[in-house]
Amino acid sequence: MPSSRPPFRADHVGSLLRPQALREARARWQAGEIDRSALAAVEDRAIRDVIALQESAGLQSVTDGEFRRTAWHLDFLTGFEGIDATGEGYAVSFKSADGQVASTSSMLRVTGKITRPKPIMVDHFDFLQANTSRTAKFTIPSATYIHMRGGRSVVDATAYPDMDEFWSDLANAYQQEVADLAAAGCTYLQMDDVSFATICDENVRERVRADGENPDDLPTLYTRIVNSMVANRPEGMAVTVHTCRGNHRSMWMAEGGYEAVAEAVFSGLEVDGLFLEYDTNRAGGFEPLRFVPKGRRVVLGLVSSKVAALEDREQILRRIDEASNYIDVDQLCISPQCGFASTEAGNALSEDDEKRKLELLVDVATQVWGEL
Repeated sequence: MPSSRPPFRADHVGSLLRPQALREARARWQAGEIDRSALAAVEDRAIRDVIALQESAGLQSVTDGEFRRTAWHLDFLTGFEGIDATGEGYAVSFKSADGQVASTSSMLRVTGKITRPKPIMVDHFDFLQANTSRTAKFTIPSATYIHMRGGRSVVDATAYPDMDEFWSDLANAYQQEVADLAAAGCTYLQMDDVSFATICDENVRERVRADGENPDDLPTLYTRIVNSMVANRPEGMAVTVHTCRGNHRSMWMAEGGYEAVAEAVFSGLEVDGLFLEYDTNRAGGFEPLRFVPKGRRVVLGLVSSKVAALEDREQILRRIDEASNYIDVDQLCISPQCGFASTEAGNALSEDDEKRKLELLVDVATQVWGEL
């Protein structure tokens, strides 16, 4: 029988590959060739199709693939008043397995008082829930992203001379969105966080120091902030946090084991589950799982969303067995290490590859736990 409370034994991070028809429609909309309602009609069809894909793969949690977003974070965070996107000021390098290097320079700035004048993505959830019989899972970015790229310098000092007021306003804005999602019937919310895992990388830690912040202090601060964002959620809403090392066109941003943050984050986050990237040796060993409290589930990202090759079933089973040396196997679940398309471009694999990987997760989870 499927577990009644998320995360599920076979789960996934949320974003899925955009079909070509959707990518073309968005390009036409951006060029002014079609209006917003025409784009929405294409989105609706694509979301219904990707819901069917997830259901046919056997998953219990179903997302909209983030098909109405250009990126996993920008569309949501710029929905708040006082937060603006800029293409300048903070270059971030991405690396690929074959040695390629690319960079992005986008960042967010807090330019005024943060408020939520209206719901940001509740309508996205409404459509998802209305079109699936499974658990409708909704994903939102963690607020720590704003501060992680630039520290104090990205928060306008006139609007917020006191950083505690900034964090308070940001938490309040999140709480309003979470409350409306809960009222709409959301029982499974995931927050995607790029701070906890990336701060394990020494190059990132150096950048944090250059921004005037102490990387040793941030895990505790960010844990408190994430907890505050969902502090008022109802009992019936399960919340998970996905930790990410960067995911863009099959490239990554950071590497390093979780030891630097594990005690503060794994034991301090007041959530139902943790999605942890464990697809390659960039994530280090399973030893940090010793800090996960009893009763909290860990979703091991043992399947790569970055490569087309299908993982070996026996290797996944061995990895689950290795992890169980540090945490009870009953606390474990499995998933891809990240989404398949954190941005519109997506990763370097096909929709068929994507489905085969999701089906493999379901098969392995059924074999190990006898449930989903």
